[in-house]
Amino acid sequence: MSLRPLRFLPLLLVVLALAACVRVNVYGDPSQAHATMPDTLRVASYNVSLYSDEAGGLVRRLQAGDDGARRVAAVLQRVRPDIVLLNEFDYVADGSAAELFQRGYLERAQPGGGQPIRYPYRYLAPVNTGVPSGLDLDGDGTVGGEGRARGNDAWGYGLHPGQYGMLLLSRHPIDVQAVRTFRMLRWSDLPGARRPLDPATGAPWHPDAVWQQLRLSSKSHWDVPVRTPRGTVHVLASHPTPPVFDGPERRNQARNADEIRLWREYISAGGKPWLCDDAGNCGGLAASARFVIVGDLNNDPADGDGISEAIVELLEHPRVLRHPTPRSEGAVHAALADGGANLGHRGAHAHDTGAFGPQTGNLRVDYALPSTGFEYLGGRVYWPPPGDPSAPIVEGSDHRLVWVDLRIP
Repeated sequence: MSLRPLRFLPLLLVVLALAACVRVNVYGDPSQAHATMPDTLRVASYNVSLYSDEAGGLVRRLQAGDDGARRVAAVLQRVRPDIVLLNEFDYVADGSAAELFQRGYLERAQPGGGQPIRYPYRYLAPVNTGVPSGLDLDGDGTVGGEGRARGNDAWGYGLHPGQYGMLLLSRHPIDVQAVRTFRMLRWSDLPGARRPLDPATGAPWHPDAVWQQLRLSSKSHWDVPVRTPRGTVHVLASHPTPPVFDGPERRNQARNADEIRLWREYISAGGKPWLCDDAGNCGGLAASARFVIVGDLNNDPADGDGISEAIVELLEHPRVLRHPTPRSEGAVHAALADGGANLGHRGAHAHDTGAFGPQTGNLRVDYALPSTGFEYLGGRVYWPPPGDPSAPIVEGSDHRLVWVDLRIP
């Protein structure tokens, strides 16, 4: 037997070690790490701040050439997710805003980005933000009005219908006929709903006639089945209202918690005849279904103004895969730079996904939570440290993209 192959043993061990490393998304260049794992699924969530206070404003921004959109596209070109939910992307019914962003930004190389990236499939649908309710939802004695007064009386806060909408982009086909949306579900239909109370009297803050009509979702809740080469993955997408901008009754705080709880109910066992989608089909997600919950959930497990138990209970749900929390080096530097380290935050700075200034600090509010049934390969928050050549591209939004790499065994 020849002993010559033994001469290559050290080299072989190095190659095997490098191959193992691609399963962990080290910071450097995530696009290169992902390129070596063609059998995996990278799923991401990104609040992109691509909205306008005026109807049609996002289309005009994109047509004129928008620096924020360029930076967002550069991030996506570097991370290259297979499926990504974009929060705060204004809904335009004819798809023109999505088309402009995809063709004019994602499919063109951006400064600081990687190669152009194409998503053949997308899903967008109406949201509650900016849609007039015809009701006095903020309790100021009037219905509608101008500016913030108008937004407060919309089904979800917004200055025009579709503001702060959602856009799902995918490299794999979307089963559009099987999509379920829960935009119309009434808050009062949720068992044990956190009905806001007037702290001065202890009485319900919304009159019964309003409470019985108030919708739960401030934007929408989507179950979007994506047909991957290894089977269908249900993308559960939402963007709950921020738990602030209300009064002592804390109606937004309560709504945020219950919007998050809707996903817990949806993935839990039981008949749930109350859980009816916009097409009238009732019940939760099949027990055998694989899913990833994505979105800016506006709730940190340890800090901020949200009811933390809402997100903690989702993270600890038996059907949500236990995995290391995505992190970044840049988040730690940012927390120290803006004084956030002095706010008494209990959560690890490395887990933060948004930069909200010295008064609020940085928080973990964006999530990509896979279900059991996946093999978890890794995950990161795209937040380069200071001095990194790609650091400026994250400034297109006050949020950072978070992603997970998965494999279906």
